[in-house]
Amino acid sequence: MLAVTSPGFVVFAAVLVGLWYLCAPAHRWQLMLAASVVFYLSLDWQGFLVLLVSAVLVWFCALRARGKTVWFGAGLAAALAPLLLLKYYVAAAGGLSALWGLRLWQPELLQPLGLGYFSLQLISYLMDVRRAAIPAERSFARVLCYTAFFLSITQGPFNRYAELMPQLTAPVQWDGQRAWRGALRCFWGYFKKAAVADRAAVVVSAAFANPAALDRTQLLLATVLYSFQLYADFSGYTDIVLGVGQALGLSLPENFRQPFLSATVKELWSRWHISLSRWLRDYVYIPLGGSRCSPLRRDGNLIATFLVSGLWHGAGLTYLLWGLLHGALQALENHLPWRRAITRGWARLAGIAGTFSIFVFTFTIFRATSLANAWQYFSGILYNGGHKAISNYWELGLTTRQDQVLLFAGVAILVVADLLQERNISIPDRLAKAPKAVRWIAYEVMLFAFLFMGQFLGGGGFLYARY
Repeated sequence: MLAVTSPGFVVFAAVLVGLWYLCAPAHRWQLMLAASVVFYLSLDWQGFLVLLVSAVLVWFCALRARGKTVWFGAGLAAALAPLLLLKYYVAAAGGLSALWGLRLWQPELLQPLGLGYFSLQLISYLMDVRRAAIPAERSFARVLCYTAFFLSITQGPFNRYAELMPQLTAPVQWDGQRAWRGALRCFWGYFKKAAVADRAAVVVSAAFANPAALDRTQLLLATVLYSFQLYADFSGYTDIVLGVGQALGLSLPENFRQPFLSATVKELWSRWHISLSRWLRDYVYIPLGGSRCSPLRRDGNLIATFLVSGLWHGAGLTYLLWGLLHGALQALENHLPWRRAITRGWARLAGIAGTFSIFVFTFTIFRATSLANAWQYFSGILYNGGHKAISNYWELGLTTRQDQVLLFAGVAILVVADLLQERNISIPDRLAKAPKAVRWIAYEVMLFAFLFMGQFLGGGGFLYARY
């Protein structure tokens, strides 16, 4: 198994980096294709068959899609069919059965690894060919390499064919300093995952499993921790794969830029899951008309785009409501007279606090297992009296007071790191300029902190892998 959280992935990535610089640049894309196939097959060989068939059909249709709507439509159907049939059909059939008592065919269908990611990447390739932004690729193997690119296949970031593929044959030479910085970024990603996300997951799971049993302070703490869990988990994965990419000399899209320091919802989506926001803008929002239309139509385009985002995350009503709220809030912001003033000066602090509160509220709905679960959670916050969030840590699944302290310490480190990055203070840059003795002392302290603070037993996979 080569899951990103496993020691096997570290060995796999290190071997790939070594082979990468031994391989002639012209053949590196073939090495990347082989690595991606091995990675995917080790995790989900059945899902790979779905990816393979979908990529073949889209590649074939893209060769004929320029100026021919039928072939473009066929390619779009080939990219979307696995997503619609394997991700949404079972949920839709189950919902209709529960609502109307209909007995629909509802088999246990395959859920391929990275289904939501490779489907959208195939759509972007097809649409870029259709728009003449790129020529149709005659080599199916290159399209497969792009589709199955292992650094992005499970959680992104979303790549564009024209941006990724030329890098896989670029004559990049080995650079020890660049590789070391990539390794440091991977280390930071694993720290986020093990010391923050997996430890916070214990509290979050306990709270959402039975909101009625906890008081409002415990529920508020848990839902705030869920925001940090999701951020640490998702951005941690991104740091790991971008760090590996950096060691390979690849420049992959950034996915996060201190999102909890956003002063508006619009700014939040320019800092959170950036590659998905860019995909939605280019392939949904702009084709719908974008902002070059009447204010009412623009608002409708925004809401429709975020409904698509909600639907991409899952077929549940919680995801659709989450998408509707984010679209509606952005549309509302466009009409507020103080929308720019709140991003400047001291007013920005109020904007950051308000936007973070919106994030916590909407992602509580996102995390809930159903609308009923979300209602129960918010009802608990409103009506369950008490103030046991800090004192009764065991009710939140934590085993010792030390667990609680380490959890808060991990969140604090995450916040401080983001504040430093926001001020363009780079810890790797500072370390690179420090004396050698200082550097190695810092590395030893970081390693000790990782081993002491990390939650290494019982930690699951990455949250966004399910989408």
